[in-house]
Amino acid sequence: MSRALCELWAYRELVRELVVRDLKLRYKNSALGFLWSLLNPLLLMVVFTVVFTIMVPNAAVADFPVFVLCGLLPWNFFSASVTTSVNSVVEQSHLIKKVYFPREIVPISSVLANGVNFGLSLIVLLAAVLISGRPILWVILFMPMIMIVQLLFTLGVAFVLSTINVYYRDTSVIMDVVMQAWFFVTPVFYPIDILPEWTNLIGLELPVRRLVYIVNPLASIVANYRSVLYGQVDGGPPGAPGWDFVTRTALTALLVCLLGYAFFRRHAVRFAEEL
Repeated sequence: MSRALCELWAYRELVRELVVRDLKLRYKNSALGFLWSLLNPLLLMVVFTVVFTIMVPNAAVADFPVFVLCGLLPWNFFSASVTTSVNSVVEQSHLIKKVYFPREIVPISSVLANGVNFGLSLIVLLAAVLISGRPILWVILFMPMIMIVQLLFTLGVAFVLSTINVYYRDTSVIMDVVMQAWFFVTPVFYPIDILPEWTNLIGLELPVRRLVYIVNPLASIVANYRSVLYGQVDGGPPGAPGWDFVTRTALTALLVCLLGYAFFRRHAVRFAEEL
């Protein structure tokens, strides 16, 4: 593992070049270019404000547009990273066949390019929190930790899916459906607290809320972004991530990343012949 990390570090300039190229291609024919990274969340904020404040007011959750944005922007980062990384290895087949470099650089650069957009969108989110009058407290210092946990989990998923897509090209089509379902089981538009603690399913008592946190690490990640930026739905101030996040979610993200990386490395030697 240490040798692989040293090799990645040696190719850090290639990672940077691929990230820059990805961003340039993404905004190549756009009049506003990188400004869309700021305008997109800003326009979303305007739409949510009009819809949920004027047209369909949500009295149950204060500052509902900010509440939604705290969950939607992290989700968009994950969703965009998965969507682009699935095809990343196949799209770079010409490079993989001709030049040697650590193959994992391809999905890594894809995720990092989306991470740049996510970082820029957080500027708008912080501005929205301030404008709404909600306090920004010292717990915002936990943001980098939450972002690292999400990055590790996203990289792990990207490693696995980009590998599978080399052998089964319909992976991206399947993931389009999976991502839609995943969106609805992630508390983006609703607080996790509205889920029942327990429910009866075919005679079995299931801890619904607990299962959502365990099965879906993104639920915990989104909830903790919201905790440090927005606060509590009942009006409580922003708070630090709980030990449940630090232990279970962070360790799960690290495990997914390591297993995904090992899976990718195991199959990477065959990429050139499969492509």
